[in-house]
Amino acid sequence: MSPIQKALWFVESRLAQPLTLEDVARHSGVSSFHLTRAFAAVTGYPLMKYVRGRRLSEAARELSGGAPDILSVALEAGYGSHEAFTRAFRDQFGLTPEHVRDERSCGNLTLMEPITMDSTPSIDLAQPRFVTSTPMLLAGFSARYNCASSAGIPGQWQRLGPFIGHVAEQIGDVAYGAAYNFDDDGNFDYLCGVAVKSFSDLPAEFATLRVPALAYAVFHQPGHITTIRQTCATIWSKWLPQSGREAIDAPLLERYGPEFNAVTGNGGFEIWFPVKA
Repeated sequence: MSPIQKALWFVESRLAQPLTLEDVARHSGVSSFHLTRAFAAVTGYPLMKYVRGRRLSEAARELSGGAPDILSVALEAGYGSHEAFTRAFRDQFGLTPEHVRDERSCGNLTLMEPITMDSTPSIDLAQPRFVTSTPMLLAGFSARYNCASSAGIPGQWQRLGPFIGHVAEQIGDVAYGAAYNFDDDGNFDYLCGVAVKSFSDLPAEFATLRVPALAYAVFHQPGHITTIRQTCATIWSKWLPQSGREAIDAPLLERYGPEFNAVTGNGGFEIWFPVKA
């Protein structure tokens, strides 16, 4: 069982009991940092948001069955008051608990169903090479996303395209994607850009990122760019637990060499996964 499968089992078997990120991580055999990143990469949901969604979905089912006491349902779902439960329920479904109980139906709600433990995405990975990078300065376009809504990333790359090869003091003809500043709710910053010698004389709309010297496991993926999520998910859920390596809180890099065709998405790419030296 992978750490993600262990986490799903633990959550589903204790859904009506108090649960913390630390509890789930301890049962899964990895750190809270590892589990937070891995769960989001594999499932597309922040772990504790998944827990909340599952609890509220089960509460919605109880209410649609005519549960007489909303406070009891709220307490079972882990909320200390009717008011807190109502706020969370409305945020999740756009309706009040009273409405769902009165309608005796949750058919118009988007419920958070259990994730099947053997349905998490994976892909065949070649063994990585290990490198220690030199410090890098990256410059390009940056935006903040969450693991469930990163559809704007291709548009970022489209904006960057005309600048590649024309950025002051650009180094080489390689482009980089960098994911960093992750939080427990699955939010992260993503920068697409190029390496530069300095941050002087850059376009006014560019963001910058300093990447220190780090140890990386470098995975070459010859497939289409659309395999990138599966590649990252497999690194987190399979390679890392089996490797004995430890992930560190540092920018995860995508590297696109001159062989990569941005129009077709072919040519392959590399994932530079930061690990403890």
